[in-house]
Parts: sequence; C-alpha cells; structure tokens
Amino acid sequence: MTTTVYIGLGSNLENPATQLHQALQNISDNPAIEVTAVSSFYRNPPMGPQDQPDYVNAAARLEVNLDPEPLLDVLQAIENEHGRDRSVQRWGPRTLDLDILLYDEQFIESERLTVPHPGIASRSFVLKPLADIDPDLVIPDHGSVEHLLENCDTYWLEAVDD
Repeated sequence: MTTTVYIGLGSNLENPATQLHQALQNISDNPAIEVTAVSSFYRNPPMGPQDQPDYVNAAARLEVNLDPEPLLDVLQAIENEHGRDRSVQRWGPRTLDLDILLYDEQFIESERLTVPHPGIASRSFVLKPLADIDPDLVIPDHGSVEHLLENCDTYWLEAVDD
C-alpha cells in the first residue's frame, strides 16, 4: 500500500533547473517511490539573505512505500549527492533542497521532521507549485491551497522553462 506525499524542490546554485530535473530522476530511480506529478518550475527571490542568486522552486506528488523518516533519509541522501552543504546559514544558498511538505494527511512532529512543513501556508513559492499539481489540495489545519494562495503575493514568481 502506498502513501501520497507532496515534496518541495528548490535550488539556487549550479544550474538550478538542472539540479531539480536530476533530483526528480534520482527520486524516480528509487523502487519505493513513484513520481506521479510535477509542477512548473518558478524563479523567485531568496527568502533569506538577499546576497545570493534567485531560487528555482517546484513541487512533486509522490506515491511512496516508505515511512516518513526513511523517506527523509532518501531525500537527504539525494541532496548530499548534489553537494548540499548543511553548514551554510539558514535560508542560505544551496545546490538542492528537498522538503517533505505533506505526508498523506498526517501530522508529524519529531526531532528530524515536521509535517505539514512549517511555513507551507504562507509561502507562495510552495503554494503555487502545489496548486499546479492539485488546486483542490487541502493542507490540514490550514485550508485549500487555492484559498491560501489568494492571500499570498505571487507577482514575483516567474515561470521558467523547465
């Protein structure tokens, strides 16, 4: 039996769109994961320090045969393969960022993982890609992606050729 999971993908170093494409391929290569939908890619300014390149963000829907923390392990291993440097400041530049946004309708609070992802309801660079995949998606305790997106500025999101 599989579980539906939504993940966020982001990169702002070393050809970000290519990083996202390669990450999606790496994810698909895992026999316990099926990528069932991918959003458009969006360029947006960094959320943290502004002295770094713009990000490219996307979202994907997965069907997984993994519990949440083993899935996190898989995603972090892929980040590491892409040269992710975890020593940089929070919201700093990165080659690849893979976040579990939703794991079915579960609430998860552990030392390593919080789901739904903190900040999911107010970040247009997360909500817009989710709306591409499933505009009727409901984020537990927050409401529909479409409604949440209505309350976010999206003027600075720029679709990029993926």
